[in-house]
Amino acid sequence: MIEEPAGASTAARRTSRRRSSGWGERSIAALAALFALFLGLPIVTLVARAIFDGSLATAVASRVVLDALLLSLVTTAISLVITVTLGLPLAVVLARREFRGKGWLEAIVDLPIVLPPSVAGLALLLVFGRRGLLSAPFETLGIAIPFTTIAVILAQTFVSAPFFIRSARNGIAGVERDLEDAARVDGASERQLFRAITVPLASAALAAGLVMTWARSLGEFGATIMFAGNVEGRTQTLPLVVYGEFQGGDLDASVAAAAILVIAAFGVLVAVRVFHWGRVLDARGLT
Repeated sequence: MIEEPAGASTAARRTSRRRSSGWGERSIAALAALFALFLGLPIVTLVARAIFDGSLATAVASRVVLDALLLSLVTTAISLVITVTLGLPLAVVLARREFRGKGWLEAIVDLPIVLPPSVAGLALLLVFGRRGLLSAPFETLGIAIPFTTIAVILAQTFVSAPFFIRSARNGIAGVERDLEDAARVDGASERQLFRAITVPLASAALAAGLVMTWARSLGEFGATIMFAGNVEGRTQTLPLVVYGEFQGGDLDASVAAAAILVIAAFGVLVAVRVFHWGRVLDARGLT
């Protein structure tokens, strides 16, 4: 019996391993490409249809779509101001202070991210509705919230604010405390320190949070329709136009309005990557 040289046996094993590795890599690449196609094809098809059949150009000139787009832009801008004004102090507290129940508070802040939007809308209705928990004070002041533009703003703020708070919290927590302490030694007040040291160093995280919060507000649907309704010119935002036109049987108008939302969302994601804000979200914002 002729024995096979040891070197030949080793080379054969290496060749076998390379072939096996090659097949494994090709299989992974094929599965990755297939799933990427699954994720991208519906979106590309939607936008392509809206562009090539002319419905996108028609929708841009439609009064209903323009009114809804204007309402969406106005309400999301107001929602963003509210989120920054009230969310930034909360982010600072979560980033810099340790106290009993902090974990519970963080869970409450994050909860709207995982709640179904319809549940968020129902919860808002139970608090701010005509028979809600806070109905009496608002009735005394003559303020009606449900099914008004105010309800749209509250719904958008409720579902989108956690994205800013999370990002801001982690950005502020990442600022070196030694730099702030050095500024205090030099006589800087807490307000000066925050404006000159903390905010600039956490600016990438703050910007990323702002962009993602605005995008979430723009796409908000479930909480809005539950809490604010679908009243044209008053509570009908662009996502509600998509739903309303589809329910009314006008598929082209629904597709065109949806394409506008897709283009806006894609622009946000491009901005996040162009300005390298995505690194902040990946490294800190989801921890």
